[in-house]
Amino acid sequence: MDHPPLPSTESAVTAVREIADAYGLTMTVAHDIGADQTSRRSSAALFKATDPDGSLPHEAFVDLAGRPTVSVRLYPDDDALITVDGVEFHDVPRDQVPAFLRSVYSGLAHVKARRFPPGYRLIIPLPGDETYRERVPALTLTPWLSSILRA
Repeated sequence: MDHPPLPSTESAVTAVREIADAYGLTMTVAHDIGADQTSRRSSAALFKATDPDGSLPHEAFVDLAGRPTVSVRLYPDDDALITVDGVEFHDVPRDQVPAFLRSVYSGLAHVKARRFPPGYRLIIPLPGDETYRERVPALTLTPWLSSILRA
């Protein structure tokens, strides 16, 4: 299913809100607006809210309550950091955030166990050929991660 691109942080927040509603999740959102407020704009001039090109960067942090615990930091640079039960997925394109969350909440996400070398990976498949994989340290295997473990 094709979705329109998410041209702004606010449109991505709206898409996440629709997913939260669809899965009966509560969410909280914190917005940081301005070059002096966003996390990736440390080089911004003091007391300057706009970027050198005159744009006003907008970053949002979304926390989704439920199982698994999920948070999404939407950056003004068209990407996101998604944390699923403590496992961080860096540089997820903003346009893929809704599909990523649907995969997590619809039961497609799973943990793959490896025998040698021993370890675990959280795998989030998206429609098409896109799949996100991140290592899960054995000591941080939560009850939810354990419940989606595949040998």
